[in-house]
Amino acid sequence: MQGQPFWGALMDTYGVGCVALGEAGPVGSMTVVDSPGQEVLNQLDVKASSEMTNAEASIEMSLPTPLPEFEDSPDKKRFPLEQESLSILEQQDLSSEMSKVSKPRASKPGRKRGGRTRKGPKRPQQPNPPPAPLVPGLLDQSNPLSTPMPKKRGRKSKAELLLLKLSKGLDQPESPPPKRPPEDFEAPPGERPRRRAAQVALLYLQELAEELSTALPAPVSCPESSKLSSPTKLKKSQADADPQGGGGEDDTAQDEDFVLQVEAEDEEESEIPSESSSDPEPAVLAVPQVPAVSAVPQVPAVPEVSAVPAVPAVPRSAPRGSTSGKQKPHCRGVAPNGLPNHIMAPVWKCFHLTKDLREQKHSYWEFAEWIPLAWKWHLLSEIEAAPYLPQEEKSPLFSVQREGLPEDGTLYRINRFSSITAHPERWDVSFFTGGPLWALEWCPVPEGATASQYVALFSSPDMNETHSLSQLHSGPGLLQLWGLGTLQQESCPDNRAHFVYGIACDNGCIWDLKFCPSGAWELPSTPRKDPLLPRLGLLALACSDGKVLLFSLPHPEALLAQQLPDAMKPAIYKVECVATLQVGSVQASDPSECGQCLSLAWMPTRPHHHLAAGYYNGMVVFWNLPTNSPLQQIRLSDGSLKLYPFQCFPAHDQAVRNLQWCKANSHFLVSAGSDRKIKFWDLRRPYEPINSIKRFLSTELAWLLPYNGVTVAQDNCYASYGLCGIHYIDAGYLGFKAYFTAPRKGTVWSLSGSDWLGTIAAGDISGELIAAILPDMALNPINVKRPVERRFPIYKADLIPYQDDPEDQDHYSASSGAPNPPKARTYAETVSHHYLLFQDTDLGSFHDLLRREPMLRMQEREGHSQLCLDRLQLEAIHKVRFSPNLDSYGWLVSGGQSGLVRIHFVRGLTSPLGHRMQLESQAQFNAMF
Repeated sequence: MQGQPFWGALMDTYGVGCVALGEAGPVGSMTVVDSPGQEVLNQLDVKASSEMTNAEASIEMSLPTPLPEFEDSPDKKRFPLEQESLSILEQQDLSSEMSKVSKPRASKPGRKRGGRTRKGPKRPQQPNPPPAPLVPGLLDQSNPLSTPMPKKRGRKSKAELLLLKLSKGLDQPESPPPKRPPEDFEAPPGERPRRRAAQVALLYLQELAEELSTALPAPVSCPESSKLSSPTKLKKSQADADPQGGGGEDDTAQDEDFVLQVEAEDEEESEIPSESSSDPEPAVLAVPQVPAVSAVPQVPAVPEVSAVPAVPAVPRSAPRGSTSGKQKPHCRGVAPNGLPNHIMAPVWKCFHLTKDLREQKHSYWEFAEWIPLAWKWHLLSEIEAAPYLPQEEKSPLFSVQREGLPEDGTLYRINRFSSITAHPERWDVSFFTGGPLWALEWCPVPEGATASQYVALFSSPDMNETHSLSQLHSGPGLLQLWGLGTLQQESCPDNRAHFVYGIACDNGCIWDLKFCPSGAWELPSTPRKDPLLPRLGLLALACSDGKVLLFSLPHPEALLAQQLPDAMKPAIYKVECVATLQVGSVQASDPSECGQCLSLAWMPTRPHHHLAAGYYNGMVVFWNLPTNSPLQQIRLSDGSLKLYPFQCFPAHDQAVRNLQWCKANSHFLVSAGSDRKIKFWDLRRPYEPINSIKRFLSTELAWLLPYNGVTVAQDNCYASYGLCGIHYIDAGYLGFKAYFTAPRKGTVWSLSGSDWLGTIAAGDISGELIAAILPDMALNPINVKRPVERRFPIYKADLIPYQDDPEDQDHYSASSGAPNPPKARTYAETVSHHYLLFQDTDLGSFHDLLRREPMLRMQEREGHSQLCLDRLQLEAIHKVRFSPNLDSYGWLVSGGQSGLVRIHFVRGLTSPLGHRMQLESQAQFNAMF
């Protein structure tokens, strides 16, 4: 501390000299007092000479002894005279030299020389001797050792080192206690000071590592041999074995607390061992049998590997540079479904991510004021319902050819609102809606509720109907609700799909449907007083007259119990919607200013209060559904509401074709427009997009939960040769290039993604429905090898002429590449000479996938397919949707121009992990309800 005395020794070549008394100043500086007087110097000289003589006598070396006349020598008498003859400048120089010699430079923690930490054995600190004797006459000039010696640059001799040791052992005045380090230093005895800030940073990094490990659950295992220990223990054991030697090891051990003791992750593609692999390699582990890192979140420090010796498993990853005792992370082998483990690893990871996020972001009950009322549902008679029904009463002829099963050649024709029984082996179901399908959506069901699954859809009344998007359109239409039964993974559906009820609308075409993501479903057995009915869900419709309608749908059992319809006739209801959403304001409401509403997006995180819509003029509009503001809400005479937006901004120069909300953070939205741009928005700053990409004309987007980007389906009118198809585009945060998911020859009308499976499905104009398993998009997709192994066909629809048609040699399906495809432009002409052939892939297993016939056929069409666009594309697929529910996560529904809707179960992508989650969710749901 400042003001404390210190002692500095002036050393001559023997290591003995005079001692100067000074005062310590601040760190790095020193205050020098006046030179010592005559009496002090004489006493010190005598004492040092006597002690030096005794010390030298004990050395077993041939060293010269001091002269016996040392005390009475005339040099001693001349000493004060020479000292007094020094000038003031020489005294200051002498004091500075004394301070340099007496106070060695303190080593700072983490100080490096030349950018490297000095390694090797430590050598004791020794002051550098002055270039010339500061006090002449102390030693006899006749003695050769008393002659001043130049400073050596190399190592000192053993004699000099021994003398230095002896000189340090001499009795010297007590030195003051060392200067106390600042408060942010901790100086354990015998060690150099450590910063508390570094320890705080270490704890923060450890907590961050634990959060990351819990966000991405992955198997953690311990080494094969219990002899392996952590690097920390190894360093400590070395330090205990050799406490004095090995300066480099000591420095490393002292710096131990500044190193984060977490094993580094490998930079390759995220690889999680499979649950049960047919490959006998020991590195492929079962996911549910190995505890995850998040199982011990309460431990403040990262646990060592040897702390869990009970799990006999192989480590998931090894630290960088480690070559002994650990194996490199890999995901070799083949999963039970026939796909490689490195392809299925992202699928298994998506289960955990989706389950955890839904527990955080979803709700069990929202919008309690919007309960269905029985008196608002008016059952229409047959005459009243006729204008709303689709015109076609019979489906076109179709046949189904299933891979691996003998062809029976059966041709099916089913009635409107009817279906065929599920196939006993493949479980696929088909039903006819009566018109071209343009909107489709699954009804969300809470996890664990083993209830019936429902889909809502809209079909155009006329097979040949066309509309202009530039003008508003209104007219009769029918919203259909279909029940699919309890779709399970273990057994075939016990009943066929059935038409539940329809809602008659006078708002023209319905271009998009969106259910409230959560909180709108309740048990069918929920007791309600009349006229209240148990609620199935909240459904929003995007209509061609520019309005958005919001319906509260009741459970079919409760509704049909109130009004018994004719069993032979469909139940068509005229319903009053709970809210009508339109653009404008209370004082100026003009729906025509924005045009038709083409897309919808419901806020995916609770409380789901906001609904977004995209319009023909490029506007994106937002409504606050439970608002009480008189500027945004008007209550009509029938009790329904009319809502006006609280926010809107021009997103595109042309029509907004699709909107997708980020499921992990509701502040972010992506839009695709007819101006060929894809824009990412931060809704807190909507005046400018985060990123804008102009590539091609996009038709639909899919923003899967785990990834920071969207999968895009495109029209082939602006696509470059060879690049038409499905692309994954990063939002700009990671800066990855676009990943070409799957090539397509024709326009991809629809795209859907499954958060549970990390898989997308796409249907195009050629009638082919494919699925593609996305790699881990958190890593750069440029390193993905052989993407063809990640996609597979689900089915392909072809237009085939009748066998007994005399013109069958001239007409053939357009996809077959025949020179004379059919030229029929209307539905009646097409069905009079042709039928649809659906070629289904066996989705129960993917063994030997690349050599199977459906896969070879898909690859051939990707390269050499021909399209004929001057005819009615009866086989085109317009809408595809994966089930968002955990109980039916492997089911896929699709439909298109023919009015036929097909349901498939992608059984090969299901896993025991998903089944275990279903059982856990069922137990939790039963305990709550």
